[in-house]
Amino acid sequence: MSILPSPTKSNSEYRPRENDWRLFSRLIPYGRRHGKLLALSMFLLVPIAVASAIKPLLVGQAISLIRQEPNTYQFLQNMPLWQGLNILIGMLLIATSVRLILTGVQGYLVQKLGQKITAAIREDLFHHVTSLSVRFFDSTPVGKLITRLTSDVESLGDVFSTGAVGIISDLLSMIVIVGLMFSIQSQLASLLVLILIPVTWLIIYFQQQYRDANYKTREELSGLNSQLQENIIGINVVQLFRREKFNAELFRVTNQNYVKQVDNSIWYDSAVSATLEWVGLVAIAGVLWLGSGLLLERQISFGILSAFILYAQQFFEPLRNFAEKFTVIQSGFTAIERVVNILEEPIEIKDYPQPESTRVDFELGYINEIVARLESQEFTPIPTLGEIKFENVYFAYKNDDYVIKNLNFTIHPGEKIALVGPTGAGKSSIIRLLCRLYEPTQGRILIDGVDIRKIPQIELRRYMSVILQEAFLFAGDVKSNITLGDNYSFAEIQQAAEKTNVATFINQLPHGYDTQLRERATNLSSGQKQLLAFARAAIRNPQILVLDEATASLDVGTEALVQEALNKLLIKRTSIIIAHRLSTIRNVDQIFVLKRGELIEQGSHEELLQQQGFYATLHNLQMLKA
Repeated sequence: MSILPSPTKSNSEYRPRENDWRLFSRLIPYGRRHGKLLALSMFLLVPIAVASAIKPLLVGQAISLIRQEPNTYQFLQNMPLWQGLNILIGMLLIATSVRLILTGVQGYLVQKLGQKITAAIREDLFHHVTSLSVRFFDSTPVGKLITRLTSDVESLGDVFSTGAVGIISDLLSMIVIVGLMFSIQSQLASLLVLILIPVTWLIIYFQQQYRDANYKTREELSGLNSQLQENIIGINVVQLFRREKFNAELFRVTNQNYVKQVDNSIWYDSAVSATLEWVGLVAIAGVLWLGSGLLLERQISFGILSAFILYAQQFFEPLRNFAEKFTVIQSGFTAIERVVNILEEPIEIKDYPQPESTRVDFELGYINEIVARLESQEFTPIPTLGEIKFENVYFAYKNDDYVIKNLNFTIHPGEKIALVGPTGAGKSSIIRLLCRLYEPTQGRILIDGVDIRKIPQIELRRYMSVILQEAFLFAGDVKSNITLGDNYSFAEIQQAAEKTNVATFINQLPHGYDTQLRERATNLSSGQKQLLAFARAAIRNPQILVLDEATASLDVGTEALVQEALNKLLIKRTSIIIAHRLSTIRNVDQIFVLKRGELIEQGSHEELLQQQGFYATLHNLQMLKA
């Protein structure tokens, strides 16, 4: 009996399909950005369609000219045979050349248009995704987002370049062909048009089925990518716990589900091609059957019959191309639907337009702080700023499962506060709320008397810095990981590194501040990454500093150096420290003891020990373990 869990099928529930035209309308604004390019590519479709449609007509005229049939054009009847044939051959070559040249130019233009649209959508999607709250990423696998930003977005360009413009081209070709056929012989033209009606209905049916199958295929691909990404990131755990075979079996099951959905989409796509092949043969047979009768009755000539045999083949060629491009469009519509689902995801954390009076206190305080620092030429915080107040704050990650309950406290400017409590007490949630990565379910949080929801995020994040237990570094050099794109001079970077006692470590790197870091900085140790995080915070000289067990990954010698730098960094600065080792927070001004999202004790280290409460119990347990 297998012990493998059943993998969650990514396509167990599908959102209802949106109307195709409504989906396509989402792309129209992007097309309008390049209106001239789109108009030129559309204009070229007319001469391409005419050049393609007159070729059977010219072949029919050649046959009629050879047989001296009465339907031959008058100006050809008055010429010698070879001269007339040479004229028709020349016209045929000109039509073919025009079609080939203009098709190449038009194809280049629409591909260029498709790439421009794809690039614009990719940029908008990336900007939107990075603006979403952390809550969204808590419930969305990274692999699914990667699929939408890559393969799904690539399919959107095809909707314009290969799909929509191509379908318009095929429809225009069919219209021109129908017009020429009716101008030559209405009965044979009517026959081909009648055959077209049921075929069109059948193709639409197959394409709808293909659309559903393709949507499920992409959902399975998202699951596949998510599983692959999870195993690559967690490769250490996979190998340490010998989960290679176990995870390989999970991946095999997911992969088989993906292959199954791909087979379904291929079946419907192939059904369209096979149907059109048979219809093309039926159309030729129908033209021969009806045309033979008309020929025997002398209602048409051999030239006209030959032209209609060629038209029977050519008439369904645009339909075949139409079906293939319609498949591309259906695939693109699936991609649009999935991308739109992300673009319509509401941005939970955003700047709300407020009257200037609601922000003046914070902005004035911040401006005064900058002015004071510049005048004194000293980068030290202003002691009257940095007050933090939680008023009746409730917070739940989902539904009514509150992890923070009726939280009320005030941190005065320049105070050093420690948050203490067991795992799940709500310490990290308080920091996330303060940094506005999440919004409170109820209540409000104030900084210097202003609700943080009324403070522009760029100012709020500039006003405080957070040093997490595990620092995240980007691929790039050491300098860019300290500045994070802000305009700091090299002297300021060096000053921040020296203030935090990490300059020595940086100078020991192969190229100092220009040393290139690999993805996730795998060429640095955990402690070295943390050192750069201290320099990153110091260069911003925030009024509020948050430390989430920031020295846990440092060795004893390095921690002593950083602790010395921290003591300087915390002067006149409001600071919040999350600590699991209670010995590191004895010198803070106050300790907030949390349990199940509630503040149960508050005071200095000595005061809390004297109370003989929950904090004293935690302290005594740690002393016993030590």
